[in-house]
Amino acid sequence: MKRDAEYLINESPMKAILIFSLPLMLGNFFQQLYTMADLMIAGRFAGQSALAAIGASTALTAVFIAVAIGGGAGASVIISRAFGRRDYRSMCTGIFTAIISFVAVSMLLAGLGLAFSDRIMEALNTPQDILKDAETYLRIYFLGLPFLFMYNILSSVFNSLGKSVIPLCLLIFSSLLNIILDIIAVAVLETGVAGAAWATLISQALSALLSFIILMKTVSAYWQKGCRLFSFPILKSMSRIALPSIVQQATVNAGMMLVQSVVNGFGSEVLAGYAAAIRIDNIVTVPFSSIGNALSPYCAQNLGAGKKERVDRGWHAGLLLILATGIISIVILQFFDRPLAYLFLGDGGTAVAYSTFLDYVNFLSWFFSILGFAFVTGAVLRGTGRMGMFTLASLLNLSFRVIGSMVMAPRYGVEVVWYVVPVGWTIYFTVCYFSYRHLKKSGLIA
Repeated sequence: MKRDAEYLINESPMKAILIFSLPLMLGNFFQQLYTMADLMIAGRFAGQSALAAIGASTALTAVFIAVAIGGGAGASVIISRAFGRRDYRSMCTGIFTAIISFVAVSMLLAGLGLAFSDRIMEALNTPQDILKDAETYLRIYFLGLPFLFMYNILSSVFNSLGKSVIPLCLLIFSSLLNIILDIIAVAVLETGVAGAAWATLISQALSALLSFIILMKTVSAYWQKGCRLFSFPILKSMSRIALPSIVQQATVNAGMMLVQSVVNGFGSEVLAGYAAAIRIDNIVTVPFSSIGNALSPYCAQNLGAGKKERVDRGWHAGLLLILATGIISIVILQFFDRPLAYLFLGDGGTAVAYSTFLDYVNFLSWFFSILGFAFVTGAVLRGTGRMGMFTLASLLNLSFRVIGSMVMAPRYGVEVVWYVVPVGWTIYFTVCYFSYRHLKKSGLIA
């Protein structure tokens, strides 16, 4: 049976949110699996130090991913508009403008990264015993940066053309290929951190090249006389949309880099356990963020259709989904914490690394629902166009976590880094909740 194109405004709120969020969960899961493979395989087959070396730059690499995704979002809006009004000349020009601009920016960033990778890792307070391996991983990462940017912009283009299945399939292909290459390079050839980095670069490159080939075949059907390879006015329009998102995400990840530098200062054993725990954290939050991301378009479409009473029903449905997901997360993390740690640390993990992982996971498992509640409530604010309060809530959460970690962790121990997290999440949720209540009182939603 063909799905109703307006299911977000016609189906029951619970069903509509689930239909929208499940594909997001699948895509985000494979995205996390992609980044997790290096850590897991390196930790199991190359040792705890290799895991720590890769994990030392996690927050830094997240900055570049945020830039790539934010830029792709800006390009997607402009290309979608042209496609929607059937202005295929502007659409094709926009596609090539985005690709050329992204490749140029990524090559510039890659060059700067290669030139200063050693200083960057020293600035992040990377432990001396893993510094060389961490620099090696980061240099190879920078070599592959153009492919990362290219894949993200091409995925955004496919999404803007309504072909979201293509980037999802390529992401799954790239994730599985990365795992296979990681096993060959690290477990079989014993090339350590460098092998894991090259595996990621090769899988990203193949995925980007396949995306480009498929896109060129797709675009050829829309190519018209007068299409250009580059347009400064179109680039300006894309930048106007993309820059706010890039700045916000880059600010968040820059803050997490400061937290990363605090953890790095406690040594490679603590860093290994923390890096593994962060990956589990990222996997666990996938359903929470996906439910939130589904609620924004749900709210926007229902408000546009004049069904503002469905917004509050959708919010409550989202909270129920978050609560159920939170309970499942608690059960998994409390009863399977040691097997999860073993996936990364193996037999060679030290007591300190295991203790760090278990402390982090066991403590935060009780609080993920608070983050989920914040995601869902913030999603309503985004869906109703109230970006100011949503941004304020996000920055307050980040500020508390960064300042708390930097000020108190050196004095009271690395545990402070995750002890302050639920407090930040609670601040985030509280600000969003009172903003939501204000929207109800003002009559903007019912």
